[in-house]
Amino acid sequence: MTAVISAAGLARAFQTKRGPVQAVRGIDLTVHEGEILGFLGPNGAGKTTTLRMLTTLLAPTGGSATVAGRDLASDPAGVRAACGYVAQSSGVDGQLAAREELVTQGRLYRLTRAQAMVRAEELAHDLGIADLLDRRIATLSGGQRRRLDIALALTHRPRVLFLDEPTTGLDPGSRAGLWDLVRRLRDEHGTTVFLTTHYLDEADALADRLVIVDRGEVAAEGTPAALRLRHGGSPDASLQDTFLAVTGRGPAPADPAPLAV
Repeated sequence: MTAVISAAGLARAFQTKRGPVQAVRGIDLTVHEGEILGFLGPNGAGKTTTLRMLTTLLAPTGGSATVAGRDLASDPAGVRAACGYVAQSSGVDGQLAAREELVTQGRLYRLTRAQAMVRAEELAHDLGIADLLDRRIATLSGGQRRRLDIALALTHRPRVLFLDEPTTGLDPGSRAGLWDLVRRLRDEHGTTVFLTTHYLDEADALADRLVIVDRGEVAAEGTPAALRLRHGGSPDASLQDTFLAVTGRGPAPADPAPLAV
């Protein structure tokens, strides 16, 4: 299998008033083409710092990594061209129409206005928001906004999509819809998905393989079934029990998904 993400000893230290803090101590990982990777860990484990380094938003202080064959240090522009990133919180302008936001994103990627209009229609159709294009973003539901966020990240047809806790705060129906969307991106477009989440049921349902990090290092990795057997003691062990066995700590609490009424 082709490696789309490869990291060796990836590290990040921060300088504080009390001295240096090693947020990520040395991450080694490989993500294969067309794979959905679940990246898990307790609070403070280094998940978001690692993701921010892999998307060039934060410079590593040690180690190396490539994304889609582009080196983080020597070709950050190439990395950005190869990946899409959906942050925990949306950065869209609620007063704009969804179509306008998508066309603007296309223009930022140097599409002509006509090309950007066509791409906006394509993405809206693929992500099930075609009938929402002319609505103000502020009027969209949480699940609809999340689909728009993903559409924006896919404007330039990236090989890798980074999703940082994409379903936090969504109702169960919207969560299920996004799960289906992530699977379709892999199955129909071959997109590699790097997913961080605090919902262990989400990781279990979506991920082909899991990487569990703790205290800035990889603590365990493998398929959900393999991790259950190796660390949970049984193929029937819960992922929660497996996670606790690996880290000794529970995952950071996520906002509970509202009950559907």
